[in-house]
Amino acid sequence: MSSTISALNSLLSNSSSTYDLSSILEAALGATSPGIDVNQAVSASLSAAEAPEQQWETQESILQSQESALTQIQTGASNLDADAQSLNSLTGPLAATTVTSSNSSVVTATSASGSASGNNVVTVKSLATNDSWSSSALASASTTVPAGSFTITPAGGDATTITTDGTQTLSDLASQINSDDLGVSANIITDASGSRLSIVSNTSGSASDFTVTTSGYAGFGLTEVEAGADASLIVNGNQISSASNTVKGVIPGLTLNLQGTSSSPVTLSVAPDTSQASTAIEQFVSDYNTLISAVNTQFTYTGGVGEGVLSGDSTVRTLQSDLLQSIDYTYKPASGTTTMPNLSSMGITMNSDGTLSVDGATLDNTLKNNYSDVQQFFQGASLNGFANSMDQQLTSFTSPGDGAFTVDLQSMGSEFASLQSDIANFQTNVIEPLQAQLQAQYSQAEVALQQLPIEMKNVDAELGINSGASNG
Repeated sequence: MSSTISALNSLLSNSSSTYDLSSILEAALGATSPGIDVNQAVSASLSAAEAPEQQWETQESILQSQESALTQIQTGASNLDADAQSLNSLTGPLAATTVTSSNSSVVTATSASGSASGNNVVTVKSLATNDSWSSSALASASTTVPAGSFTITPAGGDATTITTDGTQTLSDLASQINSDDLGVSANIITDASGSRLSIVSNTSGSASDFTVTTSGYAGFGLTEVEAGADASLIVNGNQISSASNTVKGVIPGLTLNLQGTSSSPVTLSVAPDTSQASTAIEQFVSDYNTLISAVNTQFTYTGGVGEGVLSGDSTVRTLQSDLLQSIDYTYKPASGTTTMPNLSSMGITMNSDGTLSVDGATLDNTLKNNYSDVQQFFQGASLNGFANSMDQQLTSFTSPGDGAFTVDLQSMGSEFASLQSDIANFQTNVIEPLQAQLQAQYSQAEVALQQLPIEMKNVDAELGINSGASNG
């Protein structure tokens, strides 16, 4: 008995708060035996103590769901706002124009946003040309060039002399010219008469002319085959010269591309790009529907499931109200009348759920016949129409500095961080000390429980009771 107590005392004296029950039982009884499940008992006690923490974790989960849903709505609002800003831009899709040529083999054109609609008359008398020189014909590109030299003098540039010693081929000569960056390009032209060196100015117009002089060649030389010349054209009655066949600045916003000549005038018709406008308006409707649907979901019971996580969010409810009201916008010009006072007049109507539908045929017809009125509806007299009104409403929500979404999300973030701090502090200051205390108490109880049979035997021995003897 004394040896058993000594072993227990030794084990207990080496333990600060918890005990290795298997070792204790082995010391006391020589073998382990069932008793209290300390870990399970501690876990059950802690579960009740952690009730406040579980509530905080539930609140965290709700906040995360709210933040995710609000971020989705914020993205939808930002997309719709971008559409409104584009429709309100002087360089946006409503300002885009197209140019149609009555003879595209003579002249075509492209237009910048905001170009004035109307007809322009162009007559191309001659095209701009590049100065060009050609050598005498040799048998092939690999034929050697006789010994000699020639000098190329670019317009307004320094002369460069190229010398051949009778070992360079025609191709070698072209490569050397191209490597010297003389403002010209050298190529080999091969036909039935043989191969010739062709040197052409990199720019067109009379100012691009260059000269070539040869020295010492026998039966080999270079001749100018076409001089550089400016294009000559008449634009809306004005005589124009251009060093390039790409003519800018003659008609505001238009770039003319000269393709050929003609004695007959060519008409360039500038008109609004109704295709771009239609695409932009339909994109606006699509993004509006995406946003209003996401908002409506927060206030809808579906399949017995309650409203969304943002049903109590005043920001989202205000957005829903603002969006629905914005579609009722009516444009009233300062003077005169308009055929397009509202969205429905151009084929855009609201459905019972607040989404919009577009009658494509009506919209296309409206853009074709009443384009200026459509443009005025969206942009107003001075960028103060429907698009600006929508932009102002959405900006109050989407502004990164003080928008309602920004403030709302910041509040959610702060609340989430506060909950995380509360949970961490609760774990450190309450749960962890309690866990250590419970572990020690239950461990001590287990030791005492396992010692009980030993104590009972000792009592029986003191009373002279032989527990092993049979009764009666």
